[in-house]
Amino acid sequence: MKFAIFVNITRDKALELARELTTWMEAHSIDYAFDPQSAKALDCGKWEEKSDLSQHCDAFVALGGDGTLLLASHYSRSKPVVGINVGDLGFLTEFSPDEMWTAMDHLVSGNYSIHTRSQLEATLESGELLTSLNDVIIEKGSASRRLPAFTILLDDEMLGSYRADGIIIATSTGSTAYSLSAGGPIIAPKSNVFVITPICPHMLTVRPIVISDDKTVKVSVDSQSGEFPLKMDGIQKKLLVPGEVVTVKKSPYHINLVANEKRNYCEILRKKLLWSHEHPTGE
Repeated sequence: MKFAIFVNITRDKALELARELTTWMEAHSIDYAFDPQSAKALDCGKWEEKSDLSQHCDAFVALGGDGTLLLASHYSRSKPVVGINVGDLGFLTEFSPDEMWTAMDHLVSGNYSIHTRSQLEATLESGELLTSLNDVIIEKGSASRRLPAFTILLDDEMLGSYRADGIIIATSTGSTAYSLSAGGPIIAPKSNVFVITPICPHMLTVRPIVISDDKTVKVSVDSQSGEFPLKMDGIQKKLLVPGEVVTVKKSPYHINLVANEKRNYCEILRKKLLWSHEHPTGE
């Protein structure tokens, strides 16, 4: 068995865990490879290009926060991905550093369960195809003087056109990411829906809308000038020009996240969003 390891190289704790993990793997005769950036930070010669890791590795390990796991998932090609959380607010990285060894034992033995998560697929007019686990985001950019209008079509029928700072199309997984910060609803995992969330809309009547994930969404920006960032999972992929159409739909490919059997979704929400009320002593 061979593991691909992605590390948040800006966190000392993640680098420390990576060293401990590779020592454990070598002691158990388990092969591994880092992505190039992680290997360089750790001064390790065992690395492969990100695009080659899914071909040679059986599972992926992300040491960091949700961003590190998202990066790993982009290259996992349906291989199991386990997230060890050394960040702060992590919805996807379900295992704590103390739980890493149990997670690894389960991975090696094959005794684990999977959360299968849908992805989004964005197609550009050029034919370029991009995928994301959380969301597709189009923002107003900095070049346009006037707030642009975002035109949205559902299955080629006009949904609306409104002025805003941007638009987010999120999966149920991504509903607790940027969409939540922009006022979107929390959607339970495995719900067969997407949510379209406006970012700071000009009109108060513009609200997030939840749609079936079998819909095709087309978004374009109505503006006289400017360039508009297209982001996939928060990473800018392209600058769109006025009128350029981005087509978004459910990807035929999915992500397999290794589940922490000691936790459930409700517990994660309570912990991450501070929904659990503790009564003071004596009340």
